[in-house]
Amino acid sequence: MSLRTRNKVSAIFSMSSLTDVVFLLLIFLMLTSTLVSPNALKLLLPNSSSQTLATQNISVSINKDLEYFVGTRRVRLGELSRILAQSLDNKADPTVVLNAERSVPIEEVVKVMDIANKMKVKMILATSNKP
Repeated sequence: MSLRTRNKVSAIFSMSSLTDVVFLLLIFLMLTSTLVSPNALKLLLPNSSSQTLATQNISVSINKDLEYFVGTRRVRLGELSRILAQSLDNKADPTVVLNAERSVPIEEVVKVMDIANKMKVKMILATSNKP
């Protein structure tokens, strides 16, 4: 007497559901990658009514005549990267405080922020407490 099972196990695997999932993941990753802004500067921008406490390693200032100062030393914009690198050498987790007068064009402030971003240095934009 030969007994046979009625249900046979099939060795065929359907890939259609797996390809749907892979395509959905691909679409999701393509959409989210376009939303990421790789050129954004990471800055701590405190409100003028509050204070951000950070260890100030070095201060960079820009006055209304577009003169740049590192600490109290006057420097040219082209030298700023080199002087900041020398000043922040051997410091763990360096932070730069940027002091810019109100009349300074935003382009000049962004130039200094870009230098700090290329150096992978945190930068804080200083503000006054006056309303």
